Amino acid sequence: MKPDKKTVLAWLEQVKDPEIPTVSLIDLGVITDVLIDEDNHVTVKMTPTFAGCPAMDYMRNEVEEVLKNKGVTRFTVEMNFDTQWSSNNITEKGLQGLKKHGLAPPPRYQKVVDLDILEHIECPHCGSKQTVMKSPFGPTLCRSLHYCNHCRQAIEQFKPV
Repeated sequence: MKPDKKTVLAWLEQVKDPEIPTVSLIDLGVITDVLIDEDNHVTVKMTPTFAGCPAMDYMRNEVEEVLKNKGVTRFTVEMNFDTQWSSNNITEKGLQGLKKHGLAPPPRYQKVVDLDILEHIECPHCGSKQTVMKSPFGPTLCRSLHYCNHCRQAIEQFKPV
């Protein structure tokens, strides 16, 4: 059986970000392409959210495991460091998954990230924008720390990059 791109992408929907189990790598925009050649060799292209992301090997292994379990014997998982990942690559479903996990989703931006969008974010718990950034450095490279003055919750935001 020759898998098609749509089928492989559907299989890969089950591969979740290890730190955000409510978001697939597809919806996070980390899996950027699937190519299948005439010999049924499947190539999955991935772009890390950050070059130093410690979860990349884990995610690559999870993608490989799904392909093996689906009977794909010839495949390559390529890490693409030539194209920078952007938080604008996160799908609408992915943004909702971040919110479901308790993370403030990054806002969409045009061309350059305006530093003002980092300061006042929407609280994923109560929806208030009465928030303040406490630190641009969160528990991982892709998160910043905030506080909601309305519901008095500490929150993390997935950084817009």
